Amino acid sequence: MQRRHKLTKTLLVSALMGGVMPVIPASLPVIGVSQAEAAVASRIEVRGNTRIEASTVESYLTISRGRRYGPADVDESLKTLFATGLFEDVKISQQGGTLVVTVVENPMVNRISFEGNKRLSDKTLEGVVRTQERSMLTRAKVQSDVQNVLEAYRRSGRYRATVEPKIISRSNNRVDLVFEINEGDRTGIERITFIGNTKFSDGRLRDVVRTRQSGLLSFLRTTDNFDPDRLDADQELLRQFYYRHGYADFRIVSAVADLDREENVFYVTFTVEEGEQYTYGDIDLQTTLQDVDPEELRRKLRTDPGDTYSSLEVEKSLEDLTLDVSRQGYAFAQIRPRAERDYENRTISLTYYIEEGPRVYVERINVRGNDRTREYVIRREFDLAEGDAFNRVLIDKAERRLKDLQFFKDVRITTERGSSPDKIIVNVDVVEQPTGEVGFGVGYSTSDGVIGDVTIQEKNFLGRGQFVRARIAGGTSTQSYEFAFTEPYFLGRRISLSLDAYRRAYEKNDYRNYDLTTTGGSIGFGLPLRDDELRLNLVYRVFDQDLQQKNTSLSNGLMSSLGHNLTSAIGYSLVYDTRDSRTNPRDGFYASFGQEFAGLGGDSRYISTTVDARAYKELLPEWGVIGIARLGGGYITGIGGKSLRASEQFQHNDVWLRGFEPQGIGPRDSTTGDALGGRWYMHANLEAEFPIFGLPKELGLSGAVFTDFGSVWNTDPAIANCVVVNNGCGGSQPAGQVLSDGFDPRLSAGFGVKWASPFGPLRADFAWPIIKQTGDRTQVFRIGGGTRF
Repeated sequence: MQRRHKLTKTLLVSALMGGVMPVIPASLPVIGVSQAEAAVASRIEVRGNTRIEASTVESYLTISRGRRYGPADVDESLKTLFATGLFEDVKISQQGGTLVVTVVENPMVNRISFEGNKRLSDKTLEGVVRTQERSMLTRAKVQSDVQNVLEAYRRSGRYRATVEPKIISRSNNRVDLVFEINEGDRTGIERITFIGNTKFSDGRLRDVVRTRQSGLLSFLRTTDNFDPDRLDADQELLRQFYYRHGYADFRIVSAVADLDREENVFYVTFTVEEGEQYTYGDIDLQTTLQDVDPEELRRKLRTDPGDTYSSLEVEKSLEDLTLDVSRQGYAFAQIRPRAERDYENRTISLTYYIEEGPRVYVERINVRGNDRTREYVIRREFDLAEGDAFNRVLIDKAERRLKDLQFFKDVRITTERGSSPDKIIVNVDVVEQPTGEVGFGVGYSTSDGVIGDVTIQEKNFLGRGQFVRARIAGGTSTQSYEFAFTEPYFLGRRISLSLDAYRRAYEKNDYRNYDLTTTGGSIGFGLPLRDDELRLNLVYRVFDQDLQQKNTSLSNGLMSSLGHNLTSAIGYSLVYDTRDSRTNPRDGFYASFGQEFAGLGGDSRYISTTVDARAYKELLPEWGVIGIARLGGGYITGIGGKSLRASEQFQHNDVWLRGFEPQGIGPRDSTTGDALGGRWYMHANLEAEFPIFGLPKELGLSGAVFTDFGSVWNTDPAIANCVVVNNGCGGSQPAGQVLSDGFDPRLSAGFGVKWASPFGPLRADFAWPIIKQTGDRTQVFRIGGGTRF
C-alpha cells in the first residue's frame, strides 16, 4: 500500500512537470520527488557564463542557499532567467548538495546592417528596429524587428516587401545581424470609390481626402500609397467637410481598403450617409454670469438665422465668446451650444448657454513626439498655460492651430486627471513631418519667355517655427535673386516679423523698350486683430530703380524717369480672409485695403491706395464648379509738389485683364508707343472653374470660362506734358500726344485650362477683346505659371 502511494505521488509530480515542459528545455534532467521534497541547495554554481557575473545569474533565481526547493521553484527560476533575454539556453541540475546552473549566453550584436534597401535609407530603418549594436541578440526581438521593417515599407506603399534576417557569427560570441530586404514593387491605389453620396460627386470628395489614386504622375508623389493613419484622417476630413456644408446628420458607415495581392493595388471604398442639409433656425444666447450683457455677446456670434449650418462657424463662435467672457473676468466660464433639429423644415436652432464652470486648473502640459520642433513652438499656440483655468474650447482651438502649422503629420491632445480633483494634465502628442523643400522649376510667360528658378525653403527653420526662403530665378529677359525670413512670434507675441531682400533685372523685350533693375528690401510686421481672419500688416520698403535706355528711342515721359531713383516708403494693409484654402480656395472671401506713403528720404514723394476683393463660392458642389468674383483698383498721386515717375504709376497686368498684352492698355505715347501708366486703375472679373469631364482626375486638369473688365487712366500731367531738354522736362508736348488718358473701359472674354502639375500650377488662357481702344495691344493666347518640385 505504501509502495502504491509512492507510485501515485511519482505519477502526479511527473504530470505537473509535464505541464511546464514547454518552458524547460528538453535536455534538463528532472529532479526527483524525493529530492524535491527534501532538496536543499548548500551551494549554487553557475557554469557557461563569460560576460555575465555569476552573482547576477544567481540573483535571478528563486532558489536560495540553505533553503528547501522543489520543481515549482526550478520552473520559476527557469522562466525568470529566460525572461531576461540574456540567455539562449539554461539548464538547472542537482549534483549532490550543489545546484548547478548551466547557461548559454545570447551572442552580442557586433553590427547591424541592411542590404537591398533603396527606397528607405539605413537611418530610417535603424529608427524602427529595436535591436541595437552592443546589445544581446534575442530571436524574439529579431522577429519583432522584421515586422517593424515590413510595417515601415507598408507605410511607404510597398506591400510586397520581404525581409530575411541573417546572423553571421564572429569571434568571442559576437554576431553581425543583416536584414536582407527585397523591397518589391510599389503598391498603389487603383481606385477610390464613394457609395451613398448624392450631394457631392466622387471627384469632389476625392479632392477632400488626402489619399490619391495612382496615375501617370504617381512617381512624383506619395499620397497614392495606402497608409492606415491617412485613411483615418480622411474620414475626419470627410466629416468636417459635410458638417461645414450643413449636413449635420452625416456619418461614415465604413471605410475599407482591399488589397488585390495579384495586381498589387488597393481599392479604397467609403460608404457614407449624407442626410439632409440644414440651415440655422432661431439663434439665442443665455447667461447666468453677472455683469455680462447678452446683447453685446450676440455680436460675437457668426451663426445667423437662415444661413447654411456650418460646424466651423459654431466652433469659432464658441472661441470668440470664451475669449470675450474671459477678458471680463470669468476664466472658468463654460459655453455649451444646445442644438434643436427641426427635421421637417431642415433647420437647427442654437442656444448658447454661458455659465460659471467648475474651478479646474491646468496642472501640467506634456508635449511628446517633438524630436525636432522646439517645445515652445508648440506651447505658444495655446491661449492657456500651466496654472490657468482649464477650458476645453481653448484646447480645441490650440489643436486646430497646431494642425494649421503643417509641421506635423498628426496632432492629438488628450487630458487626464491631475494630482487632485481640481487639476487636469494636458497631453500633446505630435508626429512630425518634413517641412523643408529644395526644388527647381521651369515655366513660361508670354511676356518674359522661359523662366527657371531654384528655391530652398524651410517652414520650420531649426525647429524654431521660422520661415526661410532663398530663390534664384532667370529667364530670357529676366533675372531675380530673393531672400525672405519670417519670425511668426516676434518677442514672444503673436506678431510676425518679415524681412526680405531682392534684386530683379528686366531687360528690353517686345513688351518694354528699356532695361529696368530694382534692388531693395523690406521689413514688415503682421498683427492679428481677429484670430487669423483679420490682420493688420505694417511694412517699410526701400528700393532703388535704375531705368536705362537700350538701343532705342524712348518717349519723353519715360525719358524723364531715366537713371537711378531711390524710394523709401512706409505702408499698411488690412486683410480679411475667410477662404477655406490659401492655395486652392473653393469657398470664402478675401479682401485687402492698403496704403503706402513714400517720402521718408529718397527721391520719390507719393501716396498710393489699393483695394482688392475676391469671393469664392461652389456653384454646383456636386460637380465641383466654383464661381469666382474679383474687384480691384487703386490710386496714386504725388505729394509735396513732387510729380510721379512713369515707373511709379500703375500699369496694366495681364492677369486681371486678359486678352491684352502686359502694359497693353492705358495712357500711351502716340509717337513711340511706350506705355506711360496711370494714376488710376480698376478691374472686375467673373470666372467659373470646373473639372474637364471625361479626363482622369489624377491628371489635375480643369477648365475655366471668364470675362474681364478694366482700365488704366489719368497719367501724371508732368509725364504727359514732358518734353526732354538737357535730361529734364522743359516744355509741353502738343495736344494728342498721349493716347487713352481718360477712363476708357476694356472688356474681354475667353476660356482657360489649368493644370495642377507636380511642377507647380500652370495655366493657359485664350481671350478675345470685346471692347478695346486706340493704341491697345491685344494678346489672344497667354500661358503662365511656374514651378517648384
